Amino acid sequence: MNVQNNNMGTQIETKFCKECGQKIAKKAVICPHCGCQVEEMANQTSFATPNIVINNSNQNTNQIAAAVGLHKKNKWIALLLWLLLGAMGGHKFYEGKIGMGILYIFTFGLFGIGLLVDLIVILCKPVHYYPR
Repeated sequence: MNVQNNNMGTQIETKFCKECGQKIAKKAVICPHCGCQVEEMANQTSFATPNIVINNSNQNTNQIAAAVGLHKKNKWIALLLWLLLGAMGGHKFYEGKIGMGILYIFTFGLFGIGLLVDLIVILCKPVHYYPR
């Protein structure tokens, strides 16, 4: 370590840069001449990834569906009604779609096309669902 006088007449402790060899202040972490880091940071913990704690006690239930009066329907019951009473709209009445059920009665399941579409839709639904 060397001691060097600065412009104001005070003495500054110096050291040599490990990369370029220039004199730099003893406390310097980065060389002002070459820009290389010459020492490790004194406080590494401030740059570490912080520990994040998430306390989520979310217990949401579908309160909107209950307020409107909708009840969960079972996919397998709807499929069974589709098999037995599909052309008569049995599965539509089960879901609470009375108008569609009446239309299925008069058109025999929308001439069969509606029945095929309903089969795919019923099979893609979750086991318990709220009808729309």
